[in-house]
Amino acid sequence: MKLPRLTVWLAIAGVLLAQIALLYPHQIGVALFKVALVATAGVLGYYLDRSLFPYARPDGYLAEYWDNRHSALSTNKDDADFRVNEGYHLVFALAMIRRAVIVGFAMLAVGLGA
Repeated sequence: MKLPRLTVWLAIAGVLLAQIALLYPHQIGVALFKVALVATAGVLGYYLDRSLFPYARPDGYLAEYWDNRHSALSTNKDDADFRVNEGYHLVFALAMIRRAVIVGFAMLAVGLGA
């Protein structure tokens, strides 16, 4: 059985949180508050990108709807997970990078306390 993605990192985070609880139990609330703030900033950054660029969503450049990836038609395991329309590869990549930058900077701004 294959473990879900990022299971190792979840275990590492749990071990580190347990160490904080053992060494500095009064800081658990602060640590959880910071995690909640950064996670909320990630969600807000995502929706900021969606509202600023409603017609340039990355999934708009895909050749077919992304949920059809596991359909009976896609039997080639060497094929890409999501095909991009011809001529839109650069635009698709830039839209993905734009979204990652906006979400990342939103999380950074909240993490720095701005």
